[in-house]
Amino acid sequence: MAETPDFQPAHADYRTEVERIFTTAPFIRGLGLEPVSIAPGHCETRLAVREDHQQQDGYVHAGVLATVGDHTAGAAGATLIPAGANVLTAEFKINLLRSAKGRELRCVSRVLKPGRTLIVVESELLAGDALDQMRLVAKATVTLAVVMPR
Repeated sequence: MAETPDFQPAHADYRTEVERIFTTAPFIRGLGLEPVSIAPGHCETRLAVREDHQQQDGYVHAGVLATVGDHTAGAAGATLIPAGANVLTAEFKINLLRSAKGRELRCVSRVLKPGRTLIVVESELLAGDALDQMRLVAKATVTLAVVMPR
């Protein structure tokens, strides 16, 4: 994945908003997804793989991969929106490149194109037993709608 351009956050407290996205979403909290790195236009997450994340043959379920790629992309996009705004997924596509196996899943999401109403983000998902053994298992492209409060 290419380096993240030097994006400027739309408000100074963007980190608090991104952390809120992880701590207040019941589904994400239950999944166990944790932010590792947050910067303007960028978010990296970690998931300790549990048995309930796996499908019948012991691989990480595609639904888990899709959720992690989507949510991490949303967090990356949320670093660039105005205070009080939200991002909602408008569309996403995921390519499952190989079966995901290992004790840990990492996702790195980077904004490709920021916008006032739509933000396009790319997520790379890696799986393995240790950080130095991670293999690319999926790649997602996520389009986020920027929703302003009424």
